[in-house]
Amino acid sequence: MTLLGMFSSSFGQNLVLNPSFEKYHNCPVKLGNLEKDVLDWNMPTLGSTDYFNGCSTVMGTPENFNGKQPANFGVGYVGFYMYAPNDYREYIQAKLSSTLKKGEQYRISFYVSLAERSDFAVKEFGIRFTEFPVDVETSKVLSGLHFSRLKGDTSKAVEISYSKYYSDEIKWVKLTTEFIASGTENYMIIGNFKNNKRTQKYQTKRKITKGSYYYLDMVSVSNVNSKPLNYNDISLKEYELDSVHIFKDVYFNSNKSKIRGKYQQEMEALLFYLKTNTAIDIEIFGHTDSIGTDSFNKKLSLKRADEVVAYLTKNGIQKNRITFQGFGSLKPIATNKTEAGRFLNRRVEFVLTKTD
Repeated sequence: MTLLGMFSSSFGQNLVLNPSFEKYHNCPVKLGNLEKDVLDWNMPTLGSTDYFNGCSTVMGTPENFNGKQPANFGVGYVGFYMYAPNDYREYIQAKLSSTLKKGEQYRISFYVSLAERSDFAVKEFGIRFTEFPVDVETSKVLSGLHFSRLKGDTSKAVEISYSKYYSDEIKWVKLTTEFIASGTENYMIIGNFKNNKRTQKYQTKRKITKGSYYYLDMVSVSNVNSKPLNYNDISLKEYELDSVHIFKDVYFNSNKSKIRGKYQQEMEALLFYLKTNTAIDIEIFGHTDSIGTDSFNKKLSLKRADEVVAYLTKNGIQKNRITFQGFGSLKPIATNKTEAGRFLNRRVEFVLTKTD
């Protein structure tokens, strides 16, 4: 397991197997084939949850049938309908690496992004835990009635409630909540367990798909009460040397150099790598979109690179191992004609090299 697969907000062990959907049986070539393609995940109903991976030209990332979205971690993620006509629903189900402990508090988190072709955003994400795997022959809502008929214990629905950022079509948004385990939880299901009438939602566009389709990445369930992992217990994430890496969770608002939102996970993975590999140096590159003058964007890109430099030096990386540059808007990776493209261009990259 890589470093990113092990991290949680307290560095406790993530009990979700294949949390960022990087491990797969087959590179995806068609819609609705998640459980045949992805390791450790399946669909608890007849709803056809989708798997996207950068290895595919048909079901690839960042571009796919519902919009454009780079993966948050690695090159894979899933997509599913949280709301659709006639109460149609899609879900994902995972087996946990161990049964949750009775009376212990657990933190659930995952990252979501609303697909561009959605015309609704939902205000609640639901999670259900079960003792045994769920397999119900329905393509509609997986309701409380269905759960009441299942073998073994099932949890009440855990919900992560409304935030305006659930409608963000550009960046990934981390959702998190905590709950007390009953001690029988072996499986977890994520989706919308309410019918259309009960679903809290709001319209974002004018009837493009009549649905709400979300991408999902990096799912975590960790014990809040457990002792934090020591760095020595964590498998080291490897980076390809002399290649450009783009920070996936370091974002900037237009004309701003301060990092937008939370970025601790990816930055700490890199920090741990540099502390472990003392013969590796890092070069950091800042970039902007095309809004503004060349001179302004040059200065802004330098400030963005310096934000990462400041983080690394503050946490123990020597300055003589770090260099940085700012390219302004000279090296876009997406179109500057749309807000989504400009958002992707406002980025920081890095290259790792071995010293002589």
